Amino acid sequence: MPLLILHSNAKLRIQTMCHGFRLTRQKLFFSGRELAWRAKDYGVTDNSVFHLLLKKLYDPILVTVITTSGKVFYFHVDRRRDVGYIKKRISKEVKGFQDVDDQEIFFRGEKLGDDRVIDRIIKDGNSVIHLLLKKTVKEAFVQDIGKDFLLEPLLLNPVVKLPQVIEDMIDRTVEGLNSGNSPVRSAEGTGGTYLMQDSSGLNYVSVFKPMDEEPMAVNNPQKLPLSSDGQGLKRGTRVGEGAIREVAAYLLDHPKSGSRSVSKEVMGFAGVPPTAIVRSFHRVYNNPKGVSSCSVKDAKVGSLQMFMKNDGSCEDIGPGAFPVEEVHKISVFDIRMANADRHAGNILTGKGEDGKTVLIPIDHGYCLPENFEDCTFEWLYWPQAKVPFSEDTVNYINSLDAEQDIALLQHNGWDVPEAVSRTLRISTMLLKKGVERKLTPYQIGSMMCRETVNKDSAIEEIVRDAHNSVLPASSEATFIEAVSVSMDRRLDDLIK
Repeated sequence: MPLLILHSNAKLRIQTMCHGFRLTRQKLFFSGRELAWRAKDYGVTDNSVFHLLLKKLYDPILVTVITTSGKVFYFHVDRRRDVGYIKKRISKEVKGFQDVDDQEIFFRGEKLGDDRVIDRIIKDGNSVIHLLLKKTVKEAFVQDIGKDFLLEPLLLNPVVKLPQVIEDMIDRTVEGLNSGNSPVRSAEGTGGTYLMQDSSGLNYVSVFKPMDEEPMAVNNPQKLPLSSDGQGLKRGTRVGEGAIREVAAYLLDHPKSGSRSVSKEVMGFAGVPPTAIVRSFHRVYNNPKGVSSCSVKDAKVGSLQMFMKNDGSCEDIGPGAFPVEEVHKISVFDIRMANADRHAGNILTGKGEDGKTVLIPIDHGYCLPENFEDCTFEWLYWPQAKVPFSEDTVNYINSLDAEQDIALLQHNGWDVPEAVSRTLRISTMLLKKGVERKLTPYQIGSMMCRETVNKDSAIEEIVRDAHNSVLPASSEATFIEAVSVSMDRRLDDLIK
């Protein structure tokens, strides 16, 4: 549309010429830069072309409703609607949910009242929110009469079959509860963590972490302050999403023999313990308001991870005793997953069959964040990190495929946010480009971690350069290509 602007306000001029077209929330770009108001400040000349990025004032959002039985339903909802409206949609459109008054809807571990407006819940601007819908007893959930516990797997995609090792772990955990061996709350950590015993009461079988007891969640036993905006303890994460990230960590820890989706091996390259999402009830869990009985409506959803026998953590001994390959397997995993919480306390130590020290990575609720602000790698300061990767490790790295990983997570029921997918694409790219140039774990990892709180890391600068080099409406493929170009330039400067 030809337009005479002169030196006046460009947005105002367009609004005047196009009656009824309000630009208060729209963005106008010229040569890759957003125009604030005066066109002359941006070098606009005759025949200049502007790009107007249009946004609807009230875009409908896609609401994903996940029931405690594992069923998933989708609704497009006007942002101005409230939670009560969603309940009515569920009652009208979902078979078996006619009575809505006693249903409870949770978002990131927080129970939502009927008057909560959707637009105020999703302050971060995401187009997809995940809600956990709980039915009450009168909505046909059967109580387990005579039992004071509940523990069962929760499959977000019913067609996915649990690996036998996870089924066995769940069975042994249930046997322990059946024998009267209560969960033991761990004194460590910032969230609710429960050690589950076997039938003898002499051994731990698994570790349960409820979503609603995560740091800054509603029932956090450490009484940490509630998150005001849904942001987790680490930037780029969300309260109540730790369980799905724990499972994602296990799924993406592919064995050397091939992808987790086809390999029959239990343990992956890094040794992340087998993990699943379950729902569980026990009076030992933190319930400040109390519970009346053992029923599904009072059950908590969280991650259940296999308990790994160990000799302690890396906090207990110096890093000099750790084999190089053990440190490298942790570094490969952390770089790829952009881990925001790798410290010595969440790397356990043990002995392999050959008697050598084995490192066991745990606590992955802060992996795959939406940005790189809080990436933290304890091993960065260990001497093994400055040793080049072995040929076997390089071959493993070259076999990784971010797109296949994203598809695997989606197949297992995680509607992966685009920001998380982008993180995985970029971190995998950095890892592969780094080993191509024969960089060490230290050199690659240093690019992902900030030297100081207020100084961006190299990877953040690369991402920012890519943002500045493409138009806002560019495709994800175009943006990732821009990241690749910027990353190549930075890596080549590093090895000069």
